[in-house]
Amino acid sequence: MNGFSLHRAWAIARKEVMHVLRDPFTLALALGLPVMLVTFFGYAIDFEVRDIKVAVADRDNGPAARRLKEIFSASGYFQVLEAADPVGMLDSRRADAALFIEPGFSRDAQGGRPARAQFVLDGSDNSKGAVMMAYLPGIQRAAAARIYGLEPAFAPLSVETRFLFNPELSSRWFMVPGLAVIIIGLLAILLTAMTVAREWENGSMELLLSTPVRPLEIIIGKLAPYGLLVLTGVFFVYLSARLVFGVPFEGSHLLFLLACLLFITAALSQGLFISVAARQQQVAMQVAIISGLLPSMLLSGFIFPVESMPAFFQYFTMILPPRWFMVAARGIFLKGSGLAELAVPLAALAALSLLLLALALKKFKTDLEP
Repeated sequence: MNGFSLHRAWAIARKEVMHVLRDPFTLALALGLPVMLVTFFGYAIDFEVRDIKVAVADRDNGPAARRLKEIFSASGYFQVLEAADPVGMLDSRRADAALFIEPGFSRDAQGGRPARAQFVLDGSDNSKGAVMMAYLPGIQRAAAARIYGLEPAFAPLSVETRFLFNPELSSRWFMVPGLAVIIIGLLAILLTAMTVAREWENGSMELLLSTPVRPLEIIIGKLAPYGLLVLTGVFFVYLSARLVFGVPFEGSHLLFLLACLLFITAALSQGLFISVAARQQQVAMQVAIISGLLPSMLLSGFIFPVESMPAFFQYFTMILPPRWFMVAARGIFLKGSGLAELAVPLAALAALSLLLLALALKKFKTDLEP
């Protein structure tokens, strides 16, 4: 048999395209599901904490105490609830925090003496508790300005804070590109994990192997149509991020396309390797969901920063394509990162794509017989 034939690979790709066109479920999965999930979770997932219920025991009832409660309410993050038993509300989870204002608070404030109030928060949810703690310095500064009038006309040192790349600190700007990484990767793995397994179950793989077709031609012929399909899904996700959520795009579209192609190739190769190894569609789907969803959710930097993980997991994430595409997608969208800044993520994606493609090809060659 001659070497690699583009004509034979094209024939397999055309056969796969015809199968996809006859299967509306696959088209809906590839084109509609990414947009639906990004839109749904884009609104549902929000890292900002608002409407924090604060049970207030105001035993002073003076003007300074009322100003303090008004500052909490006006911040937009806290919802003040008058309570006779704040601790009981914390225990029953009817409140997230408690504020105790003891008698003499207003008298001390009017006399220029330190006026103290106790703020108690529920630490069972440490992430929410950390956010509440981050809000308190702003509340304290506002209280000092409103109750004591402590806004010096002249300060020898002035510190002005500016937030680059995300000036509004919108969690959706940060979250939507990362969410797109997870959904696109999972979709690519799921689509290809069903291909070869379906051929084995239907008995058509034996017919395909009886023809003078090389394994590389089969793999390329099967990956190419799904690659174009997933790339079309990426385009719809991009439109959803820009038009629905208003996420800015500061970088190069060509660089983003290159990163997408590398990541999609890696994900398709991973799905194909699962498909070749499993040979059963149900098993392939289960393995694809487990290996495609959990690592990308927990170890890619989508929720937890990679830099904050133990050293072992920081090195372990280097073998995961979503970790590198997460850096590239967020950098291109929000920072306008160029090729020089993204050289390492792109090189890692290229290496992982070649490695996974080689593993799928090797497994396919050695697994032709049941």
